[in-house]
Amino acid sequence: MFEQENRIFIEDNKQAAAFFGTGDINFRHLKNIVDADITARGSEIFIRGNQGQVQEAFNLIHSLLDIVKSEGKIDVNDINYINGLVKQGSYLRYQEIVSGTLLTTVRGKSIRAKTLGQKKYVQAILRDDIVFSIGPAGTGKTYLAVVMGVRALRNKDVERIVLVRPAVEAGEKLGFLPGDFIEKVNPYLRPLYDGLFDILGVEVTQRYLEKNIIEIAPLAYMRGRTLNDAFIILDEAQNTTPQQMKMFLTRLGFGSKAVITGDVTQVDLPKEGFSGLIEIQKILSHVKGVSFEYLDKADVVRHPVVQQIIDAYEIHENETRKSP
Repeated sequence: MFEQENRIFIEDNKQAAAFFGTGDINFRHLKNIVDADITARGSEIFIRGNQGQVQEAFNLIHSLLDIVKSEGKIDVNDINYINGLVKQGSYLRYQEIVSGTLLTTVRGKSIRAKTLGQKKYVQAILRDDIVFSIGPAGTGKTYLAVVMGVRALRNKDVERIVLVRPAVEAGEKLGFLPGDFIEKVNPYLRPLYDGLFDILGVEVTQRYLEKNIIEIAPLAYMRGRTLNDAFIILDEAQNTTPQQMKMFLTRLGFGSKAVITGDVTQVDLPKEGFSGLIEIQKILSHVKGVSFEYLDKADVVRHPVVQQIIDAYEIHENETRKSP
């Protein structure tokens, strides 16, 4: 016997269709993760359960409808993230999570921060000259850094974007790579290209690269340079040595901003090497104008299984540490 019932009616048919999802995929997922019993008749949703269950489901659905009204759609990632906030008692309407449209891509897609962690990260980039973003795969570290770089370029806050990556192989030997310098380092820089192509389109990206408005370079080629009026992104920073990290940070010139991203759980340096990203957290923790933003599995915006993979690895690594 249900103690309480509440109803939500979605007046706009398009919003209702977006909320329920193709083949009701969103609604079926919603039914599986909430404690209350939820059913639907047309565009009307019925919530039944005890007072706490009904209130949680009510808050969750209203926040999801906020996303639909703002972005025109929701997906399983949105449902899982907002549900996590509600379960923790941190219920926030969607307007309190997002920071407004950061940028519109060449295809007309609005890009926004989608989690509280991402919102704090974006605010730190707007506020500070040097920002470190540390977190697992899929949390938007690199993509949002590229977005903010393009935004700064469009607003004429900077004259160019410099994208940097250490050329370290991810656990496998690639062997001899044919071609000229650019072709040799391209495999390491592909994720940065992908972000630029998505935001600016292939043609604009290529034009900016030819005019050196956007420069993509391996970390080793930063030595001896001073970068003024630039938005500089160091990606995969967990694969820098302490000496490389110091060298990179001292490249910052007037009118420039640096964003350093990395995942300290995926260090690909040789066993004798120590990550500069791990060390720098102690060295610069109290320096004004430098901020460290930590994203976690709650900020993952890729396929839902990525969160589960991160969970599984955390459990495995904790068990490994405990075993003698």
